[in-house]
Amino acid sequence: MSAVYDCSLPEARTDGLAAAANAVRSSRLVVMPTDTVYGIGADAFDAGAVRALLHAKNRGPDMPVGVLVGSWSTVDGLVLGMPPQARSLMEAFWPGDLSLVLPHAPSLQWDLGTTRGTVMLRMPLHPVALELLREVGPMAVSSANVSGQPPASTAQEAQDQLGTSVDVYLDGGPIEDARPSSIVDLTGSEPKLLRAGAVSAEAISEVLGVPVTTPS
Repeated sequence: MSAVYDCSLPEARTDGLAAAANAVRSSRLVVMPTDTVYGIGADAFDAGAVRALLHAKNRGPDMPVGVLVGSWSTVDGLVLGMPPQARSLMEAFWPGDLSLVLPHAPSLQWDLGTTRGTVMLRMPLHPVALELLREVGPMAVSSANVSGQPPASTAQEAQDQLGTSVDVYLDGGPIEDARPSSIVDLTGSEPKLLRAGAVSAEAISEVLGVPVTTPS
């Protein structure tokens, strides 16, 4: 049976974060609020837990899972070098609603799906998410919904879709402006906007000093 914790109450938030951390360390799934939509998460380095996450969403490995981090410094150990463009975008928009696709460090033992040697990284601007990430480390996180269904903007909406496949639900209240993050691919010779989301192409181009290729 799933446990739901109301993170607006200090004691429940403390208990919920402890339960969520224990679940992540035990290869189980949690749902947590972020600054964009609610996310379903697992230990990024636990291949079995990531497969369970994809199964809960009814999604295959051809749609790989991104990784949320709790600090900028964490990224250095996850990627194959840090290009200046990535650093500039992190300084401008992190924590926040911009995801960056970068080549991942080849030494990492993880299976996030068919990533072709890349990883999508983001540092969310939400205190509950950040506290959990700083406790357990990088987490594989996707929107807390069944594939093809609307993203969840409340913990109840996530629970209605994912049910008992998730052990712990952290209820941080409704996400007022539930929009997905923008995704910028920095693995090629030019930055490419893979998904237009909360951060505009114009804002990204202004930081980089060059236009970004936008989705057709």
